[in-house]
Amino acid sequence: MAKPCVIFMLCSLVIISTSTAAAGGLKEGPEAVEEWFEKLPYAKEKLTKLHFYFHDTVSGKNITSYTVAQSNITFKSPTSFGLVSVADDLLSVGPEPDSKIMGRAQGIYGSDSLEELKLLMILNLAFTDGKYNGSTLSVLGHNPILHKYREMPIVGGSGVFRLARGIATAQTVWYNLTTNNAVVEYTVMVLHY
Repeated sequence: MAKPCVIFMLCSLVIISTSTAAAGGLKEGPEAVEEWFEKLPYAKEKLTKLHFYFHDTVSGKNITSYTVAQSNITFKSPTSFGLVSVADDLLSVGPEPDSKIMGRAQGIYGSDSLEELKLLMILNLAFTDGKYNGSTLSVLGHNPILHKYREMPIVGGSGVFRLARGIATAQTVWYNLTTNNAVVEYTVMVLHY
């Protein structure tokens, strides 16, 4: 069995050798980011539209979202106030369970209203396929889940989406009252350089 320091050195070499280029061919590391920022005044801002489906599976096989905290009143509250979940949900091209995977929604969401079914969403949309592979968008916002359309701000990003800002619009496509599993359609409009 290899000694811990040898394993650490091997892992460090792998990390160093694989982290020289991020999504879209961007170089990573502090010097590369500084160089990117120095060129920023000459960069043109782009608008990108993304469309995908978010699969939130809280029960059954292949669970992707787990409850990690609750308050004393959570299950007495009509809004499940205080319920906090951590998610690693699939993002796919279509709403079908076997649709092509394009990334994951990773983060935390929690019920934050005593009066209405609303969630505070803190998610990274991590893209794992295509030209955005390795890039992320950060969502931080209010999600009133019973509204037909919900808008949540995009507050940042990485890789191709450095300095991103925009809006994610969500619409529930499918929800099962028994399992609480859901499929949500997302359309994202994002400005980035």
